[in-house]
Amino acid sequence: MTRAYFGTDGIRGTANRYPMTPEVALRVGLAAGKRFTSADDRRHLVVIGKDTRLSGYMLEPALTAGFTAAGMDVVLFGPLPTPAVAMLTRSLRADLGVMLSASHNKFADNGIKLFGPDGYKLSDEAELEIEQLMDAALNSHLVDPTKLGRAKRIDDAQARYVEIVKATFPKGLSLKGLRVVIDAANGAAYKVAPVALYELGAEVISIGVNPDGFNINEEVGSTDTRALKEAVLKYRADIGIALDGDADRVALMDEKGQLIDGDQLMALIAKSWKDQGALTKPGIVATVMSNLGLERYLKGLALKLERTKVGDRYVTETMRAKGYNVGGEQSGHIILSNFSTTGDGLLAALQVLAVIVQSGKPASEVCRLFEAAPQVLENVRYDKSAADPMENASVKTAIKTAEDRLHGKGRLLVRKSGTEPLVRIMAEGDDEVLVKQAIADVKEAVTAATRG
Repeated sequence: MTRAYFGTDGIRGTANRYPMTPEVALRVGLAAGKRFTSADDRRHLVVIGKDTRLSGYMLEPALTAGFTAAGMDVVLFGPLPTPAVAMLTRSLRADLGVMLSASHNKFADNGIKLFGPDGYKLSDEAELEIEQLMDAALNSHLVDPTKLGRAKRIDDAQARYVEIVKATFPKGLSLKGLRVVIDAANGAAYKVAPVALYELGAEVISIGVNPDGFNINEEVGSTDTRALKEAVLKYRADIGIALDGDADRVALMDEKGQLIDGDQLMALIAKSWKDQGALTKPGIVATVMSNLGLERYLKGLALKLERTKVGDRYVTETMRAKGYNVGGEQSGHIILSNFSTTGDGLLAALQVLAVIVQSGKPASEVCRLFEAAPQVLENVRYDKSAADPMENASVKTAIKTAEDRLHGKGRLLVRKSGTEPLVRIMAEGDDEVLVKQAIADVKEAVTAATRG
């Protein structure tokens, strides 16, 4: 069945434009409230967190109205990272968790992510059930006046999350003596990330911690690390940590100002956990975007790289189905299921910091475990109202030709983004010239198709 509202990471769009409108948020509250309440007399609970986007003030009350009208009590956290919402959904024994965020997108966008009572993102089946309920008349899911839900804010959600995250750092270790730059992207972790690092002993230099509703991910954060690099070099920091708007992904930077991506982080954590005997299975889960260099490095450790479709939810599903406890994406979504049910940038950074502390070596020596194969990624934007460029005959031919050229020498991946109107083209292999040519040929065909 075609999904009308939900993409690969909840519902997302431009704020105050369909589908990211107060009406749709109200319908989500009514429909999800109906789906997650039962016929018994107990009180049903939903928790709601958000990042720092201006539109959160519009969508939060609309969701609250929908949930309370459907008979659910609502607890509002205010600004809080996505992984914290997932954790507290389970900790507070809520029936449902909601995060208002468009992750790494600019302030004009927003999104609605839903978590089940186990703290995991909802399955495709559950989202489809909610979609079917959303299109009913607005008065279809209303409860009797005596069964209306109540709403309240709680003030200790941030402190709870800080304590949970600190508890994942190895006992007996301290960050004392480390100078750390933290870039919170003017987003959901602008309070909790600096506090957690400071309380673990680090000397903390904070940037991206002054949200104004408009500046989330604006020239800061894990998708724009220029400010992080400048601060690391200026303050002679030992390491830099950049989170995205909802803090479920991370990028690290060593003391030389060199970026450390998610593949390197997964390699480091996999080796560390293997040495400790902490891996539940001999391998990790990553997406088709992860570099060949990671796969080769893990093979040298007798570890398997299990690949999935792009999207942290697919990584998580595979981890759960096959029993892995480390997984993630090259973009910096790192999922460590010993501690969390979804990607957690701060938690992943602490695991890397633990290895650095234990080694006594600088990040530049610790955090680069393999040489990445040449990889090129290009994005081509298209008009959502136009024909699907992936169905264009010329595009299909260009993809087939490029795949044939790379066969046995590399990989090509062409896909549509699940959150934006983009065609993403990735190629990698040991022959950089061949890789760039494959990218150029496919990009040319996709660009022509989007114009025609």
